[in-house]
Amino acid sequence: MMNSIKYKFLRENVMNKKSYRNIFLVVMIFFSANHLLYPQNVSKVGTTAASFLEIGVGASANGMGGAFVSLANDASSLYWNVSGIANLNQYEVILVHTDWIADTKFDYAGLVIPLGDFGNFGLSFTSLSMEDMKVRTVEQPEGTGENFSASDIAIALSFARKLTDRFSIGITAKYIKQSIWHMSSSAFAIDAGTIFKTDLLGGMTIGAVMTNFGTPMRLEGRDSRYFIRVDDTKQGSNDRIPTDVEMDSWDLPLYFQIGVSTPAFQYEDYKLTVAADALVPSNDYQSLNVGSEFSFMEMFSIRGGYNSLFLKDAEGGFSIGAGVNSKMLLSSAIVNFDYAYRDFGKLKNV
Repeated sequence: MMNSIKYKFLRENVMNKKSYRNIFLVVMIFFSANHLLYPQNVSKVGTTAASFLEIGVGASANGMGGAFVSLANDASSLYWNVSGIANLNQYEVILVHTDWIADTKFDYAGLVIPLGDFGNFGLSFTSLSMEDMKVRTVEQPEGTGENFSASDIAIALSFARKLTDRFSIGITAKYIKQSIWHMSSSAFAIDAGTIFKTDLLGGMTIGAVMTNFGTPMRLEGRDSRYFIRVDDTKQGSNDRIPTDVEMDSWDLPLYFQIGVSTPAFQYEDYKLTVAADALVPSNDYQSLNVGSEFSFMEMFSIRGGYNSLFLKDAEGGFSIGAGVNSKMLLSSAIVNFDYAYRDFGKLKNV
């Protein structure tokens, strides 16, 4: 009896290792094909607005290097792949606060509401803010006595539904606004995603998502309005003719992503999950996110990953994380405590 159990364990272990290699091979082929189909001579870095939409949400996903498109198994699915909320059977809330780069503050709040067979509903709020700064001019480099601030926000409404027990789809509609002093711009965008669970390679899950498909953004406000004098050669000509500087429009950071994940090793209370995502952005080169999570008794998790693999001129990329699931006293609610550390190279680590 013991020999048969040992044989089964070794056999499943070997099969899972083969599954991991096959999945990695599929993702690499997809990634290489995209490089051949779409030339990478121009990266288009810095050609889009609302870059705060690219900040990853949740310590669990960030600890895995952002390879979360096919996993999407908690409230952070509202960001990574909205179709993932269709697989949630109870209310879920996510609250995120991050001391982001250059003394900015990143905050995210999300709520998932299950509606039974009809589907699941979600709400989310994203904010990137900074402290007030002095208004400085060439004539008054120490400040004019005024202060200005800048902030970015996004408010989103999501819906996802299971079409079968293996296949789910979801869509998000969101309002985006950026402000700096007396200027502001706004846009509307949608996200759409899908997740498909298979029996292939030990239970491989495939996810795909398109994010930030929407209207362009253009700053408008009183700071672009001036008074000019049309003809300086004529005495008495009006020097208070109002004019407005027309600002350029900038597209949102459109992303196409496809991801795969599978249990590479699973035995009783132990489980090792590996995942990989291929990214095709509109404002940068293509890249790959890879990550893994080792869990014990569905209570403790250790994660590791690498973000922006193969991305030209990328800063950092390595990430690690850990998590604990705890049941609240006198309640059936479960609270997840997650921590992630991500290397940003020359920039401050987060």
